[in-house]
Amino acid sequence: MEPINNQLNQIKKKMPSFEERFEAMRRETIEHPKVQQFLREHEQQVTKEMVEISLPKLYEFISQSTGCCGNGHTGQCTNLLQGYLPKLFITHNVIDITYVPCEQKLREDERRDVANMISSMHMPKDVLKATLKDLAIDNHSRLSIAEQAAEFVATYKRTGELPKKGFYLYGKFGVGKSFVLGAIANELATLKVRTVVVFVPEFLREMKNAISDNTLNEKIDYVKKAPVLMLDDIGAETMSAWTRDEILGTILHYRMSEELPTFITSNFDYKGLEHHLAQSQRGDIEVVKAARIMERIKAVTIPVAMDGVNRRE
Repeated sequence: MEPINNQLNQIKKKMPSFEERFEAMRRETIEHPKVQQFLREHEQQVTKEMVEISLPKLYEFISQSTGCCGNGHTGQCTNLLQGYLPKLFITHNVIDITYVPCEQKLREDERRDVANMISSMHMPKDVLKATLKDLAIDNHSRLSIAEQAAEFVATYKRTGELPKKGFYLYGKFGVGKSFVLGAIANELATLKVRTVVVFVPEFLREMKNAISDNTLNEKIDYVKKAPVLMLDDIGAETMSAWTRDEILGTILHYRMSEELPTFITSNFDYKGLEHHLAQSQRGDIEVVKAARIMERIKAVTIPVAMDGVNRRE
């Protein structure tokens, strides 16, 4: 049997030496087209010694993709820093690497920034993904709403100021009123305008619980001071005198005083909502208090009727 040492020596002879491997790596690095391009662009600054010292950084550079791989999600990126591309630069007489976000990373960050501009309280996720271009235009009222919504956004683009009034969208159940709110919120989000979108029935129930954990004032302040506030489905809740006057009344009074745009949806028109607000849980009819709430609603909204088929069926 051949001695084991002989076998090992033969294997060693076939294996490239460290010097050979290093030289191959060095040649591959320096001859890489991207490295050559960088050296040509900085030939007045780069020296041979600088290149030799910077070989580890240059090798790190060529070992990664220098262009967006287009995988569709940065989680699938194969670079050392997912979503970032290596870029060479010169500092303190050496060549170093910095990392810059790729196009996919920038798109994802923009979408995340847009999403962060919309604060939702109990709203369905599909509503928060709505856009104006997705709004079905199949009757005159929907066309008018799309035009008014587009003009609201365009006004902010032109002037840098939000209109003082939002819309009071009213119509039958399921015609897409909430969808319009989400679409406008998303349009504003792309302009870095923060919107708070609230599903009123659940919000009012939450306010009752907030008394016990001492967060009531904090939550009311958060909603009433929003740059743009959207109150979805007013009139669907069982309204107590307390939620009407102390919660809804407080929010609307602040927004009326500060001239902050407010969007509201309801199955009731102005008159129908006023009648609903006048009904107390005790069976009393509180006409004056209901009228006071409606005065504030009219001060911050423009009534817009919305027709159409029930799109939830």
